[in-house]
Amino acid sequence: MTHTTEDPSAARARPETITAVPVRHPGRWVAVAVIAVLAAMFVNMLVTNDKFQWSFIIDNAFRPNIIRGVYTTIALTVLAMLIGVLLGIGLAVMRLSPNPVLSGVAWLYTWFFRAVPRLVLAILFGNMGILYAQYDIGGVPFAGAFSDLLGVDLTGTLFSLDARTLLTGFMAGLLALGLSEAAYMAEIVRAGILSVDPGQSEAAGALGMSRAQTMRRVVLPQAMRIIVPPTGNDTIAMLKDTALVAFVPVTNELFFQLQAVGTRTFQVFPMLVAACIWYLILTSVLLTAQYYIERYFARGTAAGRPRRRVRAAGTAVGKDALGPAAGTGPEDGAGEGGGR
Repeated sequence: MTHTTEDPSAARARPETITAVPVRHPGRWVAVAVIAVLAAMFVNMLVTNDKFQWSFIIDNAFRPNIIRGVYTTIALTVLAMLIGVLLGIGLAVMRLSPNPVLSGVAWLYTWFFRAVPRLVLAILFGNMGILYAQYDIGGVPFAGAFSDLLGVDLTGTLFSLDARTLLTGFMAGLLALGLSEAAYMAEIVRAGILSVDPGQSEAAGALGMSRAQTMRRVVLPQAMRIIVPPTGNDTIAMLKDTALVAFVPVTNELFFQLQAVGTRTFQVFPMLVAACIWYLILTSVLLTAQYYIERYFARGTAAGRPRRRVRAAGTAVGKDALGPAAGTGPEDGAGEGGGR
């Protein structure tokens, strides 16, 4: 009896070559053309319109008093965000506390400081000297009322501070920005904490960790991936909101100094353009820092992987899914019997 053997690879017909036709996107090219024309018109306006007075901007936007204003703006941003982040974490923990008193106090704080505009807060803190001429440190609460009632001096004040000495323009603006930011940071941190699986806290409790240790070592490190992006956005917003302290006034602030130059020289518009340039520079630095910080805290997730690795992995998966047809044929070890 004659036996015929057939090659399984020969029995399978090789699929025909696919002719890929790229998809046409005429709308994209029309949009690109329109945007290019608008961009060219904008650049032409910047170059040809003499009202910008670029030489005047270059001569006055980088003077020593303006540079000092930049330092003040950076200091206000850093200190206000430091106050806001630290106080916001405490408020978020209070808000999530099962204690109704702590939760209620945190809710009242966020309600008030999210409702009042920062400009109003800055001017309010700048005029706190009207409410109290001096601030007494130490002593007995309600000492004045008890002293009048009992006829005994119960003040016991350690020292007093003049309101004008304590609440300078810089300090008033810093308190307004920092306390307002704490209300927003409390909600950001609360959302980040709630995004962590409750099982993480339960597992930490089963290991004998206290609530504070669980929050510090387990919950907050995982919540940072959610907390960092909106915190970066708030930092950029804080940088821009430092311009509000010019109305307190804080005389060595960037916007105040630029405005002063424009008022003194009767060149208001060029100095407003200079203000835009300075804030664009500072915001670009913060955006770059935010990108790297987000990538650091997102490591280990799909968002934190380098794009080229994701693309390479997708290509490998695609080839595996297509099977031998995606390779070079059985002769390269992709056919039957050609395993590793």
